[in-house]
Amino acid sequence: MEIGDQKCSSSGYGKPPWMFRGRALYQLHLVKATTARACIPKELRLVEAFGYTLGGFFLANYDDSPAGTFDELVVISGIVWNRPTSCAWAAKVLVNSAEACDHGRKEVGLPSQVARFTKRIEAVPKHQSEKGLLSFLRGNSNFHNQKNQEHVQVAEVKGPTSMDVCNINLSFSVPFSKWMGPAIKMSLPSYSGHTEYTPELLKYSCQIRCRVRAVKPATVSIPALNRAEDGDHHSHITRTGEYGEHEQSLCTSVLLSKPILALEFSCMEMQVQAPTVVSQYFKHSLRTP
Repeated sequence: MEIGDQKCSSSGYGKPPWMFRGRALYQLHLVKATTARACIPKELRLVEAFGYTLGGFFLANYDDSPAGTFDELVVISGIVWNRPTSCAWAAKVLVNSAEACDHGRKEVGLPSQVARFTKRIEAVPKHQSEKGLLSFLRGNSNFHNQKNQEHVQVAEVKGPTSMDVCNINLSFSVPFSKWMGPAIKMSLPSYSGHTEYTPELLKYSCQIRCRVRAVKPATVSIPALNRAEDGDHHSHITRTGEYGEHEQSLCTSVLLSKPILALEFSCMEMQVQAPTVVSQYFKHSLRTP
């Protein structure tokens, strides 16, 4: 495939590249190849081994961006091959900013949807097993022995109602570690497009500068039943390793797949380049009734 013309921004984002600053959790999962293939265009070659590919999610909080402050959850269904490297494919992008959603759809070719992010931090005191003098010496430092858990509930907004997507629980120590990991530069190339708003196949790249460190993978749970935004209590189904037995959507299957690595990006600066058109062979197929 050959790279074609560059798409130009017509939104309030201004001219590319677009800069985003904040923090993120990049969590990699082993995703069944059959699940990933159902998400990506058939013309793309999936990178897989032993029936699995590499997917997961990117959960970010931007405190500075062309759309201001907002949260984002990118569900990554898998990795596709693009010589001489590989590219990620996003099955869904959820943001709590209408402007960011519109830009993602029309300028970057992403399957973006407006969502509501509800956050809650809960203190989880560390179990103290020490006895005697050691227990006494630690008695006045409970704050330093405490672990906190951040609960992030994501619900897709559809008109006057909302549909629960997932709950993500992240654990971290208090106080935060002074060591945030080494400073790195990395490039995350991705394919996009094949959507209602952008029928073409696009390719774009995110250039990231950040401090990175490995952290405990977040726990993902899925509401048992989608509900309207009425405040009713609802139960959850937590990952058991056999999510194929449940009737879940493709994105849900990705989120509930087995995590293998979680990376915390702090002091993050992400520069997104304008996408380029790779192919226009999707236009006719999408417009055909």
